[in-house]
Amino acid sequence: MVTFFTAFVLLILGFFIYGAFVEKIFGAKADRKTPAYEKQDGIDYIPMASWKVYLIQFLNIAGTGPIFGAIMGVLFGPAAYLWIVIGCIFGGATHDYLAGMISLSKGGASLPEVVGDELGSAGRQTMRVLSLLLMIMVGAVFVTTPAGLLDGLLPLSLGEFSAWPVIIFCYYILATLLPIDALIGRIYPLFGIALIFMAVGVLGGILVQPGELPEITEAFTSHHPAGLPIFPMLFITIACGAVSGFHATQSPMMARCLKNEKLGRPVFYGAMITEGLVALIWAAAAMKFADSLNVDGATPYEKLATFLKEHNGNVAAVVNAICNNWLGTVGAFLAILGVVAAPVTSGDTAFRAARLIAADFLHFSQSDVKKRLVIAVPLFITSAVIMNLNFDVLWRYFAWLNQSLSIFTFWAITVWLYKNGKPYIITLVPALWMTMVCSTYIMISPKEGVAALMNGVEWWPVASYAFGFAVSLTCLYFFIKYMRANNTTLPSDYKLD
Repeated sequence: MVTFFTAFVLLILGFFIYGAFVEKIFGAKADRKTPAYEKQDGIDYIPMASWKVYLIQFLNIAGTGPIFGAIMGVLFGPAAYLWIVIGCIFGGATHDYLAGMISLSKGGASLPEVVGDELGSAGRQTMRVLSLLLMIMVGAVFVTTPAGLLDGLLPLSLGEFSAWPVIIFCYYILATLLPIDALIGRIYPLFGIALIFMAVGVLGGILVQPGELPEITEAFTSHHPAGLPIFPMLFITIACGAVSGFHATQSPMMARCLKNEKLGRPVFYGAMITEGLVALIWAAAAMKFADSLNVDGATPYEKLATFLKEHNGNVAAVVNAICNNWLGTVGAFLAILGVVAAPVTSGDTAFRAARLIAADFLHFSQSDVKKRLVIAVPLFITSAVIMNLNFDVLWRYFAWLNQSLSIFTFWAITVWLYKNGKPYIITLVPALWMTMVCSTYIMISPKEGVAALMNGVEWWPVASYAFGFAVSLTCLYFFIKYMRANNTTLPSDYKLD
C-alpha cells in the first residue's frame, strides 16, 4: 500500500513541479491571442470554458487504455507503478503538453503538419498515413469495446445482432460532423462525472477491501505468469496511462479551443496526470481484487491470469467483477457506465481528429457540412470494414502503432525545442527510450513481431535488444548531425522565456 500511495502523491507533485518547469520551457504567455479567437469558425475553432476543454481532453485521451492496459500491465508486477509515474510525468504529460502548445503556436495545426514542419516532407507524409490509420483503428476498436460492455448492462438487439454498435456508430457520425460545442461540449461533462465517480469509488475499494498490494521491492523482476519480459512488453501494454502517441493527435483539437496559453498546462499536462492516476488506481485494484480470489495461483499475478483465462481473456470481466463486488448494484452500474464513457469519448474524437487531419493536408475548408461529409464518409466506411477484423489482432497492432506514433512526436518536439533554443533534453531522452521500446517490441513480441517466425531460436531475444538499441543510436546520430548542420544554439546558451 505504501508504494501505491507514494506513486499517487508523486503524480500529483509531478503536475505542480515538473509540469510548471515544462510550461516555463515552452514559454506560455497569457497575453498572446490564441487560434480559438484568431480563426474562430463556429465549428472547430471555438473559445470554450477551460473546465470543458480539460474534460474533453481528458476523455479524448482516456479510452480503455488506462483501465484495460493497466490491468494487463500490472501482471508484470509493481514495475507497472514505476512506468505509470515516471512515464506519465517525464514522458506522456510532457509529450501531450508540448504537442498541444506547439500546435497552438502554429494556429492549431494537426499533428502531421506539426511533425512535418520539424522532420521534413517524409516525416509529414508518414505521419499523415499513420495518424489517419490510427484514428480509424481507434474508431473501430472503440465501437466494439463499449458495445460489449453495454450489452452486459442493457442488452439491446436488432434481430440476431446487438444494436449497440449501430447506436454508437451513429453517435460518432454526429460528434464528428457537428460543431464541437454542440454535442461533445454538452455531453462530456456527464461522461466526466461518471468516469470520476468510477475512479473515486474504486479508490475507496482499494482502501477498505481485503487483499494485499505488492511493494516496490518486487518491481525489478517480471512476475508475468506467461514469462514475458518487462522490457519492452510492459511499455507497450501500458500506453494511455504513461505515454501514448494517440494523445498528440487529440491535443491540436483542444488547441483550437483554448482561450489562453496559460490554460495549456492544466488542460494538456493535467489531463495526462489525471489519466495516470486512473491507470494507477486500476492497476492496484486489479492486484487487490486478484489477491482475494479463491482460484488457482500462488501469487496475485497468477490468480489474475487464471481469472482472465476463465473469462476468455476478457479484461472487461475484471472491471465488471471489481465494480460489482466493491461498489454494489447502483455503484457498479455508474462505475461501468464510466468505463463505457472512456472508449466512447475517445472514439468520437478519433473520427473528428481524422477529419481535421485530412482537411489540413487537403486544404479543404470545413465550414460547410457537405464538405465535412466528403471527408468523413470514407473514414466511416473504412472503419466499418475494419470492425469485421479479428479484435485481438486489431488491438495488438493498434497498441504498437500507437506507441510508434509517439516516437515521431517526441523527435519532432525535440527538433522544435532545439531550433527555438530550449532544453531539448526533456524530450530527447523519452524519444530515445520509446524508439528503443517500439523497435525491440516488433522484433521480440511472440505474437506481433518477427519473433513469431524465429520461434525457438535462442539468440533471437538478444538480437532483438541489440536491434532496438541500434535503431535508437541511429536516430541519435541523425539528430546530432542535424544539430551540427544547424548549429544556431549551443546547449550552454539555453535561456528560458
